[in-house]
Amino acid sequence: MGQVPLGYGSAVWVADALVALPAWAVPAGRTAEQLRWQLRWAPGGGIDPDRPAEPGSHVNLTLDPAGLPGAVTYAFPFLLGYLALRGDPAVAAAIPDILRGQVALTAADPQGGEGFASHVQTATLLDDRYAASASRRRYGVTHHPDATAFTLWAPTAADVGLLTWPPGTADLPPEQAAHRPMVRAEDGSWTVRTPVLASGTRYLYQVRVYAPTTGLVQTNLVTDPASVALTRDSTRSVVLDLADPAYRPAIWADTPTPALARPVDSMIYELHVRDFSAADPTVPPEHRGRYLAFADDTAGTRHLRALAEAGLNTVHLLPTFDIATIPEDPAAQAEPAGLAAYPPDGQLQQALLAAVRRQDAFNWGYDPWHWSAPEGSYALDPDGGARVAEFRTMVGALHRMGLRVVLDQVFNHTTASGQDPHSVLDRVVPGYYHRLDPTGAVYTTTCCPNVATEHVMAGRAMTDSVVSWARHYRVDGFRFDIMGHHTRANLLAIRAALDELTLERDGLDGRSIYLYGEGWSFGEVAGNARFVQAAQGELGGTGIGSFSDRVRDAVRGGGPFDADLARQGFATGLAGDPNGAPVNGSADDQAATLAWATDLLQLGLAGNLRSFTLRSQRTGLTLRGDQVDYYGGPAAYADEPAEVVSYVDAHDGETLFDVLTAKLPVDLPMGERVRMNTLALATVALAQTPAFWHAGADLLRSKSLDRNSYDSGDWFNRLDWSGVDNGFGRGLPPAADNEARWAQMRPLLGNRSLKPGPSDVAVAAAAARDLLRLRFSTPLLRLGSAELIRAKVSFPVSGTGDAHPGVVAMVVDDTVGPRVDPTLSAVVVVLNATPRAVPQRLPPLVGADLVLSPVQAGGSDPVVRQARWRPAEGILEVPPRTVAVVVRGR
Repeated sequence: MGQVPLGYGSAVWVADALVALPAWAVPAGRTAEQLRWQLRWAPGGGIDPDRPAEPGSHVNLTLDPAGLPGAVTYAFPFLLGYLALRGDPAVAAAIPDILRGQVALTAADPQGGEGFASHVQTATLLDDRYAASASRRRYGVTHHPDATAFTLWAPTAADVGLLTWPPGTADLPPEQAAHRPMVRAEDGSWTVRTPVLASGTRYLYQVRVYAPTTGLVQTNLVTDPASVALTRDSTRSVVLDLADPAYRPAIWADTPTPALARPVDSMIYELHVRDFSAADPTVPPEHRGRYLAFADDTAGTRHLRALAEAGLNTVHLLPTFDIATIPEDPAAQAEPAGLAAYPPDGQLQQALLAAVRRQDAFNWGYDPWHWSAPEGSYALDPDGGARVAEFRTMVGALHRMGLRVVLDQVFNHTTASGQDPHSVLDRVVPGYYHRLDPTGAVYTTTCCPNVATEHVMAGRAMTDSVVSWARHYRVDGFRFDIMGHHTRANLLAIRAALDELTLERDGLDGRSIYLYGEGWSFGEVAGNARFVQAAQGELGGTGIGSFSDRVRDAVRGGGPFDADLARQGFATGLAGDPNGAPVNGSADDQAATLAWATDLLQLGLAGNLRSFTLRSQRTGLTLRGDQVDYYGGPAAYADEPAEVVSYVDAHDGETLFDVLTAKLPVDLPMGERVRMNTLALATVALAQTPAFWHAGADLLRSKSLDRNSYDSGDWFNRLDWSGVDNGFGRGLPPAADNEARWAQMRPLLGNRSLKPGPSDVAVAAAAARDLLRLRFSTPLLRLGSAELIRAKVSFPVSGTGDAHPGVVAMVVDDTVGPRVDPTLSAVVVVLNATPRAVPQRLPPLVGADLVLSPVQAGGSDPVVRQARWRPAEGILEVPPRTVAVVVRGR
């Protein structure tokens, strides 16, 4: 039969005496009934299926013709169709010992044919045996007046010890550590209680555990998965009481959290800590790229304050937990010089950056190492509590600007698994924390080893980390990366845990914390294949938001993975500025696509609600939101507007400016491009949902057409608050994700007319601030409930003869239902994406007294002031490439 292969194997130990096996794993030409099945174990590994099992090291299994119980397949849908193998229930008593070593399923053929051997996946059994009790414990370090306590869940470990070193020491070897054995509890947790340890004490766990990936018992020295503080480069965990006054800077402790009445009021600005200040000469050199830059008076902070005064209320920070891919010692970092000397369409910039990409100081940070400790590369001093204090300084500074803080959380994957040095969880409980495929390999559909947060203790780690950030850093929201790979139950557990935080006890009202994320459904979990996902369409009634790709695709055109850059959308030329690219099809094709995009956009403005009805611009039929098509599925998926986050660009994918550059006709003047930038941002800012802008979208930010700048260095990610250099033409972007499109990019990057000047950026920035003022000029643009939206919001000309292709007209009528605005009875938003002035007829408003919004009447754009309302005809004349907002008083 051969040796048991390395890896985890295809068999799944479900409960005490029940093992599941995919039917395809039975050797060809045999049936499961013909084989003699054994569950075998060995504390030190080395199971040889060609040799008989030793007494007391196996249990015989028989095939259950009834299959797996319905309760099992209901709880674990991926086991549908698996065979059920049952053994002597007496094996249950030995399970704690069995799980400390290698576990294998073997089958012998009495007739001498091919047998079978497989490692056994044990995560489901671990949950069944231990999770109910273990999930009630507190993990990591607990501080008591007379002791310091440590708790680690390691149910499969043979033994666990605590190693400690004095504060301030370098990475001393284990033999110079104080070693304390830890005691195992029945729930698989290991604990030790020591005399009070000084703040800054370094520590590691020494875990002796069988690792299926090596087939050996390993003695792993690992940091604490629940670490709240670390040494530089995360080589040691650090004992730290987060309540210690030494790490509570006054700007954080004394600045209240800015209030936000409802999630739909959220106006979010997505920002990367390093981007914010790395290239800002007004920042003190030692603070550039670091947390402390947010507390300085600089071009960047002045820009944020100006946005906040206009209406911005939330900053979303890309990952700030401990990241595995950024060297934290500046002396170990590398950065190429002289890149500005090369041509704007050159290839050398990206090549020089690629040579140092693992050593530079930049990464988006979607490479988690320790979920509950701040990243050290953004701190002046990354050791212990210093990085905690600096992180809190950043939060306090943003709060002082009137800006709430959202943290980007990455629980869907880890940077590594198995025995990799960056693998923490898998070296503590091998095979438990990651989602395994039917062959026993770790799924990597999220780009890295997928975390199985459907396993109880993995989900518990997720909840504990979020609550820690909320309670100990007073952050105001959380965005979840690839949220659809989590269970709906994960997000509800987090919601429930946050809701228990109170102002009196915890210093914040947890109910005010907003949760949202990427609700994409793909990979092994798609379509609720393994559990009910935290995905689009599954979060109705939860108040948890998910990004709307519907609005994004309608406005931009195409999708984020298009091979051709030139596919146009509502705000990128489809409405009258054809670029001539074959990918857009014939004139009829373009008209049909524009009508479809208009439907998606209208739904997005109305909250992307399933229950919202509108007359389709595409078909002329009156449809519910969930009857409008989006690539074969329902376009609308939300029950309430807070369950949708509207956006047109974010850190991933091309920036909005780059999209416009690639899709609009090359000869379109820069001033008109700026107007289209404003129009695109308006589709988000004036939506009935939480709104989300990528940092710099208001400044025409470019990444030189880079579609995936996660590791493209400061050069391609540079953010210039002065408006002098928007970043366009910094060379061809990195080959890894862009080379296939270099032929399209090169002539664009080399075209000097496509790079905006400071005056263009200033116009765009002023227009964006006007959009913020418009959003908050009336509560009618943020009604806050599906009931009010259904009653008051309409698109009266959609699908009628009064509609103009490339124009959307939205009416919010406050004479219907309960009064929302004490001063206005109606607001009308008209988006004209065409290159022509449009006389938009609005039949329901014939004779009404409408005027241009005071924000626009006194705003930065002279063009919109040319808009004219002709009441007798019910016609609003809207200038080309313009969003016009007119209002009716009481």
